[in-house]
Amino acid sequence: MRKRSLAALSAALVVGSLCAGAPQPGAEAADSGGGVPSLPAGSAAGLGVDLDTVTIPELQARMADGSLTSSALTSTYLRRIKAIDPTIHAVLRTDPTALRQAAASDVRHRHGAARGPLDGIPVLLKDNVNTRGLPTTAGSLALAGSPPDTDAALVTRLRDAGAVILGKTNLSEWANFRAAKPTSGWSAVGGQTNNPYVLDRNPCGSSAGSGAALAASLAQVAIGTETDGSIVCPAGMNGVVGHKPSLGLVSQAGVVPISAEQDTAGPMARNVIDTALTFSVLSGGRAPDEPTNPGGLHGKRIGLWRLPSLGPEVDAVMTRTAKQLRTAGAEVVEVTPPYQQRLAELEFPALLSEFHRDIDAYLATREGPRDLAELIEFNRAHPAEQTCFAGQELFEQALAAPSTTDPEYRSMRAELTDLSRRSIDETMATHHLDTIASPTNPPAWTTDCARGDNDVIPSSTPAAVAGYPSLSVPAGFVDELPVGLLLMAGDHEDTELLSLGAAAERRLHAWRAPRYLPSVGTGASR
Repeated sequence: MRKRSLAALSAALVVGSLCAGAPQPGAEAADSGGGVPSLPAGSAAGLGVDLDTVTIPELQARMADGSLTSSALTSTYLRRIKAIDPTIHAVLRTDPTALRQAAASDVRHRHGAARGPLDGIPVLLKDNVNTRGLPTTAGSLALAGSPPDTDAALVTRLRDAGAVILGKTNLSEWANFRAAKPTSGWSAVGGQTNNPYVLDRNPCGSSAGSGAALAASLAQVAIGTETDGSIVCPAGMNGVVGHKPSLGLVSQAGVVPISAEQDTAGPMARNVIDTALTFSVLSGGRAPDEPTNPGGLHGKRIGLWRLPSLGPEVDAVMTRTAKQLRTAGAEVVEVTPPYQQRLAELEFPALLSEFHRDIDAYLATREGPRDLAELIEFNRAHPAEQTCFAGQELFEQALAAPSTTDPEYRSMRAELTDLSRRSIDETMATHHLDTIASPTNPPAWTTDCARGDNDVIPSSTPAAVAGYPSLSVPAGFVDELPVGLLLMAGDHEDTELLSLGAAAERRLHAWRAPRYLPSVGTGASR
């Protein structure tokens, strides 16, 4: 098979994007059926583009011919944030230098000196990514004082590529690693982020604000982070695309951690081409050459892991998805990756030890609590940290967990890594697969601080624990609530996975704009 690099894949997807346009909406964003009538659809008067569907290559083509400026694009996104975000609470703050960054990009474009596909493109950052001059809080009041002195390594890459840092998004506080029963999308700093499709439903965590902001077209792309599910679940539940890269391809320097053994930042967008282009910048071109076929799904073998525990409505979406993929020429076979129960038993105890080690190292670089013990005391002393849920059981368990030098911990992590990789590698080898596919998420549950999340979603775990890539693309809806298709592959096969994701996205044609409905149905989870 021919080898292609990430750059070659991006070029192929750019050509396809410019020729075919973005995935078109399956429904209009205009108010109907009880939506919020004051919220604007994505069509931007004066720009000549629909922000809901426009791609980065289309924006760059307009910037190159002088019919669009980054300043105009950035101003439009800032106006949308002002108009829409009070309803969904996805954006914590905008960068006061955003328009100055955009003006500098316009100068580069006028002189034919654009730095690449992200030059002039507005990007939102999850608020656990260090950003100089902007508070970086992980959603906690404990870090709400002085901003970091330096950018995270990935922010440096974005700035060097000419991206406009638009602002910071809300997240599940401490990336959902504080309480035993947290509520995703809530933080003491930002309050509760709402799902733009149905406002009383949850956006999933912990990159909740990034997913919700993209669904509402408040930026062109956003950055999320994941330890297990925190990019792909918000992507699926908010009807957008999310890529969890192979471990190590995106630097975690300057990102608030949970576990160096699993953490990675990654791109989120409304389409795969924007996701791929952002990944190419975040990874610094370090993604390896891999076999790709940007042309389509014909001849691809896809293993469908159904996960009936997510409910009959989700299973029906998977049945329709499998039919569409087969119609496109793919072979779809049903699979069940092994070792899942053992992974579930081992992952959490390992993360407790790793969190204690890694959060102590991070806190030592910031003003505020200097270690986990001081952080626990801070939360006890600040009632605002307890307004949705009071618990910090995970912090307390991590403080008491064995050290990462403990032989029992080391054996546990070794078994986790081995079994998670074998669960994917053996399944793909046995069935001669190009990818394993599964539902990303159930329909969004009702947000409820007293109950917490209803989020046992096992599909993200194998790739997350193995450090392998995964990618969520929109697959369909249960009533008004999006469901994603999660694709996973072997180590460092990110380029091939993005290629397959682009082909699936074109075939499934599943995206539609949110309507900001106040509520639907009566169930807690679907």
